[in-house]
Amino acid sequence: MKITTDDFSRKLGEGGFGCVYEGTLRNGTKIAVKNLDGVGQVKESFLTEVKAVGGIHHINLVKLIGFCAEKSHRLLIYEYMVNGSLDRWITHENQENGLTWNTRQRIISDIAKGLAYLHEDCSHKIIHLDIKPQNILLDQYFNAKISDFGLSKLIEKDKSKVVTRMRGTRGYLAPEWLSSVITEKVDVYAFGIVLLEILCGRKNLDWSQADEEDVHLLSVFRRKAEQEQLMDMVDKNEDMQLHREAVTEMMSLAAWCLQGDFSKRPTMSLVVKALEGLVTVETNLDYDFTHVPEVGAGNQEREVIISSKFPSILSGPR
Repeated sequence: MKITTDDFSRKLGEGGFGCVYEGTLRNGTKIAVKNLDGVGQVKESFLTEVKAVGGIHHINLVKLIGFCAEKSHRLLIYEYMVNGSLDRWITHENQENGLTWNTRQRIISDIAKGLAYLHEDCSHKIIHLDIKPQNILLDQYFNAKISDFGLSKLIEKDKSKVVTRMRGTRGYLAPEWLSSVITEKVDVYAFGIVLLEILCGRKNLDWSQADEEDVHLLSVFRRKAEQEQLMDMVDKNEDMQLHREAVTEMMSLAAWCLQGDFSKRPTMSLVVKALEGLVTVETNLDYDFTHVPEVGAGNQEREVIISSKFPSILSGPR
């Protein structure tokens, strides 16, 4: 791995669980090497990541090619994603790199399908616990793949909840983390945040905002929803503005995913169906996204009626 990465000289990025370097195999294939050496809680993160993604394969999950566990060295070898992470594409640091509406729709759909697979189609239910733009990688065709499973939690299929220490990234943590009892709905909440960021072209927490009230994207979302001015939030990218009505329609899906009462959030498989125009998005929504109702206060999953007549407003042209 030292030879492959030129002695770990080509850094692609870094996070709380190590740095990622670009490498090239002997056959010319580019790879991404995650080096966990010298990182606290390395063993737990390393074993979790290998266990979570070592035996699963899905087009919207970054593929684990191999790993190294020699003495104290811990390395993970992943497929190389040429367009990097989503966060560099949804802000306006590079105006010429703005994503089109169609591309954003595809990215949103890809993330939803990847999460639905983790939650419902694996032998164990896998809760990612750190969904954010930095952990969504893009290939050369801007297909999105979920990465970084170091914080993931694997639970038995027959278990609906799990008690665990708080883990994740500030700004993407669902309000029920305060109770330490979590479900896969924490990923749904984080997906809702990422969805809003993609639609609005800005970070969830943006400290560069002149008005303090605009620092938190959810605060802006709540205010604009009350004022019926959601179109003001649409990314100012020219193509996004041309489709601003469809974009604001999709904001209702984000609001559904962000409900403070986790039982009122959709499953990720329902999100996928909503994006395909097969289910109606819940309309009786609470825009106080941090409100957690008392236990037993009618926290029952709501049924969603599938309707083939519902227009595919959320999916649009592909």
